[in-house]
Amino acid sequence: MSNEEWDKAGIIQRVLDRRLSQVEAAGILGISTRHVRRLCRRVEERGVASLGHRLRGRPSNRRSLAGDRARILAVVRKRYADFGPTLAQEKLAELHELHVSVETLRQWMMAEGLWKDRRRREKRPQRPRRRRPCRGQLVQIDGSDHEWFEGRGPRCTLLVYIDDATSELMELRFTEVESTFGYFAATRSYLKRHGKPVAFYSDKATVFRVARRDAVGGVGETQFGRALSTLNIDILCANTPAAKGRVERANSTLQDRLVKEMRLAGISDIDSANAWVETYRQDHNRRFARAPASEHDAHRALLPTDELDRIFTWQVRRKVTQSLTLRHSRVLYVLEDTPDTRKARGHRVDVLEEDNGTVTLWHNGRHLPAKAWPKDGRSHQGEVVPNKRLGAALAWAQAHQTAREEASTRRKTTREQQLLADGTRRRPGKSRLLTKAG
Repeated sequence: MSNEEWDKAGIIQRVLDRRLSQVEAAGILGISTRHVRRLCRRVEERGVASLGHRLRGRPSNRRSLAGDRARILAVVRKRYADFGPTLAQEKLAELHELHVSVETLRQWMMAEGLWKDRRRREKRPQRPRRRRPCRGQLVQIDGSDHEWFEGRGPRCTLLVYIDDATSELMELRFTEVESTFGYFAATRSYLKRHGKPVAFYSDKATVFRVARRDAVGGVGETQFGRALSTLNIDILCANTPAAKGRVERANSTLQDRLVKEMRLAGISDIDSANAWVETYRQDHNRRFARAPASEHDAHRALLPTDELDRIFTWQVRRKVTQSLTLRHSRVLYVLEDTPDTRKARGHRVDVLEEDNGTVTLWHNGRHLPAKAWPKDGRSHQGEVVPNKRLGAALAWAQAHQTAREEASTRRKTTREQQLLADGTRRRPGKSRLLTKAG
Protein backbone atom coordinates (compact mmCIF):
# COMPACT_ATOMS: atom_id res chain seq x y z
CA MET A 1 0.00 0.00 0.00
CA SER A 2 1.09 3.53 -0.68
CA ASN A 3 1.49 6.22 1.98
CA GLU A 4 -1.74 7.86 0.83
CA GLU A 5 -3.62 4.59 1.26
CA TRP A 6 -2.15 4.07 4.74
CA ASP A 7 -3.29 7.59 5.71
CA LYS A 8 -6.76 6.77 4.43
CA ALA A 9 -6.76 3.54 6.44
CA GLY A 10 -5.86 5.45 9.64
CA ILE A 11 -8.77 7.85 9.18
CA ILE A 12 -11.23 5.00 8.48
CA GLN A 13 -9.99 3.16 11.59
CA ARG A 14 -10.64 6.30 13.67
CA VAL A 15 -14.20 6.34 12.32
CA LEU A 16 -14.67 2.67 13.29
CA ASP A 17 -13.32 3.43 16.78
CA ARG A 18 -15.89 6.29 17.04
CA ARG A 19 -13.11 8.86 17.50
CA LEU A 20 -14.09 10.64 14.30
CA SER A 21 -17.46 11.23 12.67
CA GLN A 22 -18.24 10.18 9.11
CA VAL A 23 -18.84 13.81 8.10
CA GLU A 24 -15.45 14.88 9.45
CA ALA A 25 -13.73 11.96 7.70
CA ALA A 26 -15.44 12.84 4.42
CA GLY A 27 -14.17 16.43 4.74
CA ILE A 28 -10.62 15.27 5.41
CA LEU A 29 -10.52 12.75 2.55
CA GLY A 30 -12.49 14.92 0.11
CA ILE A 31 -15.13 12.24 -0.52
CA SER A 32 -18.82 11.81 0.28
CA THR A 33 -20.13 10.37 3.53
CA ARG A 34 -21.69 7.53 1.53
CA HIS A 35 -18.26 6.50 0.27
CA VAL A 36 -16.92 6.72 3.85
CA ARG A 37 -19.58 4.20 4.96
CA ARG A 38 -18.62 1.99 1.98
CA LEU A 39 -14.95 2.06 3.02
CA CYS A 40 -15.84 1.25 6.63
CA ARG A 41 -17.80 -1.85 5.55
CA ARG A 42 -14.89 -2.92 3.32
CA VAL A 43 -12.41 -2.67 6.21
CA GLU A 44 -14.72 -4.57 8.59
CA GLU A 45 -15.22 -7.40 6.08
CA ARG A 46 -11.75 -7.74 4.45
CA GLY A 47 -9.34 -5.78 6.59
CA VAL A 48 -7.14 -2.74 5.96
CA ALA A 49 -5.48 -4.32 2.89
CA SER A 50 -8.77 -3.93 1.01
CA LEU A 51 -8.08 -0.18 0.73
CA GLY A 52 -5.17 -0.83 -1.63
CA HIS A 53 -5.59 -0.70 -5.38
CA ARG A 54 -7.05 -3.98 -6.59
CA LEU A 55 -4.88 -4.10 -9.73
CA ARG A 56 -1.62 -3.67 -7.85
CA GLY A 57 0.67 -6.66 -8.33
CA ARG A 58 -1.21 -8.01 -11.34
CA PRO A 59 0.58 -8.20 -14.70
CA SER A 60 -0.37 -5.55 -17.22
CA ASN A 61 -2.74 -6.40 -20.03
CA ARG A 62 -0.21 -4.76 -22.40
CA ARG A 63 2.77 -6.75 -21.16
CA SER A 64 5.09 -8.49 -23.56
CA LEU A 65 5.64 -12.19 -23.23
CA ALA A 66 8.92 -13.44 -21.78
CA GLY A 67 9.69 -15.23 -25.01
CA ASP A 68 9.24 -12.02 -27.03
CA ARG A 69 11.60 -10.14 -24.71
CA ALA A 70 14.29 -12.79 -25.00
CA ARG A 71 13.98 -12.93 -28.79
CA ILE A 72 14.02 -9.14 -29.20
CA LEU A 73 17.01 -8.68 -26.89
CA ALA A 74 18.90 -11.40 -28.72
CA VAL A 75 18.44 -9.54 -32.01
CA VAL A 76 19.41 -6.23 -30.42
CA ARG A 77 22.51 -7.73 -28.81
CA LYS A 78 23.60 -9.32 -32.07
CA ARG A 79 22.94 -6.53 -34.59
CA TYR A 80 22.01 -3.31 -32.79
CA ALA A 81 24.13 -3.27 -29.64
CA ASP A 82 25.35 0.28 -30.28
CA PHE A 83 21.96 1.60 -31.46
CA GLY A 84 19.76 3.88 -29.41
CA PRO A 85 16.33 2.60 -28.33
CA THR A 86 14.44 4.67 -30.89
CA LEU A 87 16.54 3.60 -33.88
CA ALA A 88 16.66 -0.01 -32.68
CA GLN A 89 12.85 -0.08 -32.37
CA GLU A 90 12.48 1.22 -35.92
CA LYS A 91 14.84 -1.43 -37.32
CA LEU A 92 13.15 -4.23 -35.37
CA ALA A 93 9.79 -3.28 -36.87
CA GLU A 94 11.11 -2.74 -40.43
CA LEU A 95 13.50 -5.67 -40.82
CA HIS A 96 12.38 -8.30 -38.29
CA GLU A 97 8.60 -7.74 -37.85
CA LEU A 98 9.17 -7.42 -34.08
CA HIS A 99 6.93 -4.75 -32.59
CA VAL A 100 7.63 -3.23 -29.20
CA SER A 101 7.28 0.30 -27.84
CA VAL A 102 10.33 2.53 -27.60
CA GLU A 103 9.99 2.99 -23.84
CA THR A 104 9.68 -0.75 -23.21
CA LEU A 105 12.72 -1.45 -25.37
CA ARG A 106 14.65 1.30 -23.52
CA GLN A 107 13.87 -0.30 -20.15
CA TRP A 108 14.90 -3.75 -21.43
CA MET A 109 18.16 -2.44 -22.88
CA MET A 110 18.99 -0.58 -19.66
CA ALA A 111 18.31 -3.71 -17.61
CA GLU A 112 20.65 -5.71 -19.85
CA GLY A 113 23.36 -3.05 -19.83
CA LEU A 114 22.94 -2.25 -23.54
CA TRP A 115 21.89 1.35 -22.91
CA LYS A 116 22.59 3.92 -20.20
CA ASP A 117 20.34 6.66 -19.01
CA ARG A 118 21.58 10.13 -19.93
CA ARG A 119 22.03 11.02 -16.28
CA ARG A 120 24.19 7.93 -15.66
CA ARG A 121 26.49 8.36 -18.62
CA GLU A 122 29.98 9.58 -18.01
CA LYS A 123 30.48 13.11 -19.21
CA ARG A 124 32.64 13.28 -22.27
CA PRO A 125 35.86 15.12 -21.43
CA GLN A 126 36.54 18.41 -23.17
CA ARG A 127 39.49 17.60 -25.37
CA PRO A 128 42.04 20.38 -25.92
CA ARG A 129 41.95 21.98 -29.35
CA ARG A 130 45.15 22.70 -31.24
CA ARG A 131 46.02 26.30 -31.88
CA ARG A 132 45.62 27.75 -35.35
CA PRO A 133 49.01 27.57 -37.12
CA CYS A 134 49.35 31.21 -38.16
CA ARG A 135 48.55 34.63 -36.77
CA GLY A 136 45.26 36.18 -37.88
CA GLN A 137 43.59 32.92 -38.88
CA LEU A 138 41.24 32.88 -35.87
CA VAL A 139 40.66 35.70 -33.37
CA GLN A 140 38.58 35.02 -30.26
CA ILE A 141 36.42 37.91 -29.02
CA ASP A 142 34.43 38.36 -25.85
CA GLY A 143 33.12 41.03 -23.49
CA SER A 144 33.98 41.01 -19.78
CA ASP A 145 31.63 42.91 -17.46
CA HIS A 146 33.55 43.75 -14.28
CA GLU A 147 34.33 46.46 -11.70
CA TRP A 148 37.40 47.50 -13.63
CA PHE A 149 37.86 50.75 -11.67
CA GLU A 150 37.18 49.15 -8.25
CA GLY A 151 34.43 51.64 -7.43
CA ARG A 152 36.41 54.72 -8.47
CA GLY A 153 34.36 54.89 -11.65
CA PRO A 154 31.28 53.30 -13.21
CA ARG A 155 31.07 49.58 -13.84
CA CYS A 156 31.80 48.86 -17.51
CA THR A 157 32.68 46.14 -20.03
CA LEU A 158 36.05 45.36 -21.60
CA LEU A 159 35.97 44.00 -25.15
CA VAL A 160 38.86 41.58 -25.61
CA TYR A 161 40.31 40.39 -28.96
CA ILE A 162 42.94 37.63 -28.64
CA ASP A 163 44.73 35.73 -31.39
CA ASP A 164 44.27 31.96 -31.21
CA ALA A 165 47.73 31.12 -32.57
CA THR A 166 49.83 33.37 -30.32
CA SER A 167 47.61 34.32 -27.33
CA GLU A 168 48.43 37.90 -28.28
CA LEU A 169 46.00 40.60 -27.16
CA MET A 170 45.04 42.21 -30.47
CA GLU A 171 42.56 44.82 -29.22
CA LEU A 172 41.24 46.07 -25.87
CA ARG A 173 38.43 48.59 -25.58
CA PHE A 174 36.29 49.72 -22.65
CA THR A 175 32.58 50.38 -23.28
CA GLU A 176 29.60 51.08 -21.07
CA VAL A 177 27.85 47.85 -22.13
CA GLU A 178 28.49 44.99 -24.53
CA SER A 179 26.61 46.33 -27.55
CA THR A 180 26.76 46.32 -31.33
CA PHE A 181 28.16 49.85 -31.54
CA GLY A 182 30.82 48.94 -28.98
CA TYR A 183 31.99 46.05 -31.15
CA PHE A 184 31.76 48.32 -34.20
CA ALA A 185 34.26 50.75 -32.66
CA ALA A 186 36.60 48.02 -31.37
CA THR A 187 36.60 46.09 -34.66
CA ARG A 188 37.20 49.26 -36.68
CA SER A 189 40.26 50.00 -34.52
CA TYR A 190 41.42 46.36 -34.89
CA LEU A 191 41.19 46.45 -38.69
CA LYS A 192 43.08 49.72 -38.95
CA ARG A 193 45.85 48.32 -36.73
CA HIS A 194 46.23 44.73 -38.01
CA GLY A 195 44.13 44.28 -41.15
CA LYS A 196 41.33 41.77 -41.82
CA PRO A 197 41.57 38.34 -40.11
CA VAL A 198 40.10 35.17 -41.56
CA ALA A 199 37.47 34.66 -38.84
CA PHE A 200 36.26 35.86 -35.45
CA TYR A 201 35.27 33.30 -32.79
CA SER A 202 32.58 34.45 -30.32
CA ASP A 203 29.79 33.17 -28.10
CA LYS A 204 26.10 33.04 -29.08
CA ALA A 205 25.19 36.52 -27.87
CA THR A 206 22.57 38.38 -29.89
CA VAL A 207 25.26 40.76 -31.14
CA PHE A 208 26.75 37.90 -33.17
CA ARG A 209 23.90 35.49 -33.85
CA VAL A 210 20.17 35.63 -34.58
CA ALA A 211 18.49 33.28 -32.12
CA ARG A 212 15.46 32.71 -34.40
CA ARG A 213 16.39 32.03 -37.98
CA ASP A 214 12.73 32.19 -39.03
CA ALA A 215 12.17 35.65 -37.54
CA VAL A 216 9.64 37.59 -39.61
CA GLY A 217 11.27 40.38 -41.59
CA GLY A 218 14.84 39.30 -40.82
CA VAL A 219 17.64 38.15 -43.10
CA GLY A 220 19.26 35.69 -40.68
CA GLU A 221 22.22 37.88 -39.70
CA THR A 222 22.88 40.59 -37.15
CA GLN A 223 24.20 44.07 -37.84
CA PHE A 224 27.67 42.95 -36.72
CA GLY A 225 27.45 39.88 -38.95
CA ARG A 226 26.36 42.03 -41.88
CA ALA A 227 29.39 44.31 -41.41
CA LEU A 228 31.80 41.35 -41.27
CA SER A 229 30.19 39.76 -44.31
CA THR A 230 30.75 42.99 -46.24
CA LEU A 231 34.46 42.81 -45.32
CA ASN A 232 34.66 39.07 -46.19
CA ILE A 233 35.34 38.05 -42.56
CA ASP A 234 33.67 34.94 -41.10
CA ILE A 235 31.98 34.91 -37.69
CA LEU A 236 31.93 31.58 -35.80
CA CYS A 237 29.94 30.94 -32.61
CA ALA A 238 31.07 28.57 -29.86
CA ASN A 239 28.63 26.15 -28.20
CA THR A 240 30.34 26.31 -24.78
CA PRO A 241 32.61 28.75 -22.94
CA ALA A 242 35.30 26.05 -22.85
CA ALA A 243 35.43 26.06 -26.65
CA LYS A 244 36.80 29.62 -26.59
CA GLY A 245 38.79 29.05 -23.43
CA ARG A 246 41.70 31.20 -24.58
CA VAL A 247 39.75 34.43 -24.34
CA GLU A 248 38.00 33.25 -21.16
CA ARG A 249 41.36 32.69 -19.43
CA ALA A 250 42.56 36.03 -20.76
CA ASN A 251 39.55 37.70 -19.10
CA SER A 252 40.51 36.11 -15.79
CA THR A 253 44.09 37.37 -16.12
CA LEU A 254 42.95 40.87 -17.07
CA GLN A 255 40.53 41.07 -14.16
CA ASP A 256 43.53 40.55 -11.90
CA ARG A 257 46.49 42.32 -13.50
CA LEU A 258 44.78 45.07 -15.50
CA VAL A 259 42.71 46.21 -12.53
CA LYS A 260 45.81 46.63 -10.38
CA GLU A 261 47.75 48.36 -13.16
CA MET A 262 44.96 50.92 -13.58
CA ARG A 263 44.90 51.46 -9.83
CA LEU A 264 48.60 52.29 -9.87
CA ALA A 265 48.12 54.56 -12.90
CA GLY A 266 45.22 56.41 -11.21
CA ILE A 267 42.72 55.67 -14.00
CA SER A 268 39.06 55.83 -13.05
CA ASP A 269 37.02 56.51 -16.21
CA ILE A 270 36.42 54.88 -19.59
CA ASP A 271 38.02 57.59 -21.76
CA SER A 272 41.26 57.61 -19.78
CA ALA A 273 41.36 53.80 -19.77
CA ASN A 274 40.97 53.59 -23.56
CA ALA A 275 43.74 56.14 -24.04
CA TRP A 276 46.11 54.22 -21.69
CA VAL A 277 45.23 50.56 -22.37
CA GLU A 278 47.55 50.33 -25.43
CA THR A 279 50.52 50.62 -23.06
CA TYR A 280 49.29 47.66 -21.05
CA ARG A 281 48.51 45.63 -24.20
CA GLN A 282 52.08 45.86 -25.45
CA ASP A 283 53.52 44.95 -22.05
CA HIS A 284 51.10 42.01 -21.71
CA ASN A 285 52.05 40.63 -25.14
CA ARG A 286 55.74 40.96 -24.32
CA ARG A 287 55.21 38.79 -21.23
CA PHE A 288 52.66 36.18 -22.35
CA ALA A 289 52.49 36.01 -26.16
CA ARG A 290 54.08 33.03 -27.88
CA ALA A 291 55.44 32.46 -31.36
CA PRO A 292 53.05 30.90 -33.93
CA ALA A 293 53.73 27.56 -35.58
CA SER A 294 53.90 29.28 -38.97
CA GLU A 295 55.46 32.63 -39.79
CA HIS A 296 52.72 33.42 -42.29
CA ASP A 297 50.38 36.26 -41.24
CA ALA A 298 46.80 35.57 -42.39
CA HIS A 299 45.71 39.19 -41.99
CA ARG A 300 44.67 40.85 -45.26
CA ALA A 301 45.08 44.51 -46.06
CA LEU A 302 42.03 46.75 -46.27
CA LEU A 303 40.82 47.46 -49.79
CA PRO A 304 40.16 50.99 -51.09
CA THR A 305 36.46 50.06 -51.29
CA ASP A 306 36.32 49.09 -47.59
CA GLU A 307 34.69 52.24 -46.20
CA LEU A 308 34.83 51.38 -42.51
CA ASP A 309 32.97 54.50 -41.36
CA ARG A 310 30.04 53.53 -43.57
CA ILE A 311 30.19 49.76 -43.03
CA PHE A 312 30.19 50.00 -39.22
CA THR A 313 26.82 51.75 -38.98
CA TRP A 314 23.36 50.47 -38.13
CA GLN A 315 21.79 49.83 -41.53
CA VAL A 316 18.15 49.17 -42.39
CA ARG A 317 16.04 49.57 -45.51
CA ARG A 318 12.98 51.80 -45.71
CA LYS A 319 10.59 52.60 -48.55
CA VAL A 320 10.29 56.15 -49.85
CA THR A 321 6.72 57.33 -50.39
CA GLN A 322 5.49 59.27 -53.40
CA SER A 323 5.59 62.41 -51.26
CA LEU A 324 9.35 61.92 -50.66
CA THR A 325 9.07 60.84 -47.01
CA LEU A 326 10.04 57.78 -44.96
CA ARG A 327 9.89 56.73 -41.32
CA HIS A 328 12.71 55.35 -39.20
CA SER A 329 12.76 54.90 -35.41
CA ARG A 330 9.49 56.83 -34.96
CA VAL A 331 10.88 59.82 -36.85
CA LEU A 332 9.55 61.16 -40.16
CA TYR A 333 12.26 62.14 -42.64
CA VAL A 334 11.43 64.48 -45.54
CA LEU A 335 13.72 64.19 -48.58
CA GLU A 336 14.67 67.25 -50.57
CA ASP A 337 13.18 67.52 -54.03
CA THR A 338 16.15 66.61 -56.27
CA PRO A 339 16.54 64.37 -59.35
CA ASP A 340 18.16 61.63 -57.20
CA THR A 341 15.40 61.66 -54.58
CA ARG A 342 12.69 61.56 -57.27
CA LYS A 343 14.27 58.41 -58.69
CA ALA A 344 14.02 56.84 -55.21
CA ARG A 345 10.24 57.27 -54.96
CA GLY A 346 8.56 53.90 -54.43
CA HIS A 347 11.93 52.18 -53.85
CA ARG A 348 13.68 51.01 -50.70
CA VAL A 349 16.73 53.02 -49.66
CA ASP A 350 19.49 52.34 -47.13
CA VAL A 351 19.16 54.16 -43.81
CA LEU A 352 22.52 54.43 -42.02
CA GLU A 353 22.56 55.42 -38.33
CA GLU A 354 25.78 56.16 -36.46
CA ASP A 355 26.48 55.75 -32.76
CA ASN A 356 25.81 59.46 -32.09
CA GLY A 357 22.37 59.24 -33.73
CA THR A 358 23.29 60.82 -37.07
CA VAL A 359 21.11 59.37 -39.87
CA THR A 360 21.99 59.43 -43.58
CA LEU A 361 20.04 58.04 -46.54
CA TRP A 362 21.63 56.30 -49.56
CA HIS A 363 20.25 54.92 -52.81
CA ASN A 364 22.33 53.25 -55.50
CA GLY A 365 25.51 54.67 -53.98
CA ARG A 366 24.19 58.25 -53.92
CA HIS A 367 23.50 60.29 -50.82
CA LEU A 368 19.93 61.54 -50.47
CA PRO A 369 19.60 64.86 -48.60
CA ALA A 370 16.83 64.77 -46.01
CA LYS A 371 15.71 66.44 -42.80
CA ALA A 372 13.86 65.11 -39.78
CA TRP A 373 10.33 66.49 -39.51
CA PRO A 374 9.93 68.23 -36.13
CA LYS A 375 7.45 66.70 -33.75
CA ASP A 376 4.39 68.70 -32.68
CA GLY A 377 5.17 68.29 -28.97
CA ARG A 378 2.22 66.03 -28.19
CA SER A 379 2.70 62.89 -26.12
CA HIS A 380 3.24 59.58 -27.92
CA GLN A 381 1.94 56.36 -26.41
CA GLY A 382 4.76 53.93 -25.65
CA GLU A 383 7.56 56.28 -26.71
CA VAL A 384 11.02 54.89 -25.99
CA VAL A 385 12.96 57.43 -23.94
CA PRO A 386 16.74 57.09 -23.52
CA ASN A 387 17.97 56.90 -19.96
CA LYS A 388 19.80 60.22 -20.25
CA ARG A 389 16.55 62.00 -21.23
CA LEU A 390 14.40 60.30 -18.60
CA GLY A 391 14.46 63.21 -16.10
CA ALA A 392 13.45 65.80 -18.67
CA ALA A 393 10.75 63.50 -20.08
CA LEU A 394 9.24 62.93 -16.63
CA ALA A 395 9.29 66.68 -15.89
CA TRP A 396 7.51 67.41 -19.19
CA ALA A 397 4.91 64.68 -18.51
CA GLN A 398 4.22 66.03 -15.01
CA ALA A 399 3.83 69.59 -16.28
CA HIS A 400 1.55 68.38 -19.08
CA GLN A 401 -0.68 66.45 -16.64
CA THR A 402 -0.86 69.43 -14.26
CA ALA A 403 -1.90 71.74 -17.09
CA ARG A 404 -4.64 69.33 -18.19
CA GLU A 405 -5.99 68.99 -14.65
CA GLU A 406 -6.06 72.78 -14.19
CA ALA A 407 -7.86 73.23 -17.52
CA SER A 408 -10.43 70.59 -16.55
CA THR A 409 -11.00 72.27 -13.18
CA ARG A 410 -11.50 75.65 -14.85
CA ARG A 411 -14.04 74.23 -17.30
CA LYS A 412 -15.96 72.53 -14.50
CA THR A 413 -16.00 75.69 -12.37
CA THR A 414 -17.16 77.81 -15.29
CA ARG A 415 -20.03 75.44 -16.09
CA GLU A 416 -21.20 75.36 -12.46
CA GLN A 417 -21.17 79.12 -12.34
CA GLN A 418 -23.26 79.31 -15.51
CA LEU A 419 -25.83 76.85 -14.11
CA LEU A 420 -26.12 78.83 -10.90
CA ALA A 421 -26.48 82.05 -12.85
CA ASP A 422 -29.31 80.56 -14.94
CA GLY A 423 -31.03 79.39 -11.77
CA THR A 424 -30.94 75.74 -12.66
CA ARG A 425 -29.33 72.64 -11.30
CA ARG A 426 -28.98 69.02 -12.51
CA ARG A 427 -30.42 66.24 -10.38
CA PRO A 428 -27.95 63.29 -10.06
CA GLY A 429 -28.95 60.40 -12.30
CA LYS A 430 -31.57 62.43 -14.19
CA SER A 431 -31.28 64.07 -17.59
CA ARG A 432 -33.91 66.81 -17.22
CA LEU A 433 -33.20 70.21 -15.66
CA LEU A 434 -35.20 71.47 -12.70
CA THR A 435 -35.65 75.06 -11.68
CA LYS A 436 -35.21 76.26 -8.12
CA ALA A 437 -38.97 76.32 -7.70
CA GLY A 438 -39.29 72.76 -9.05
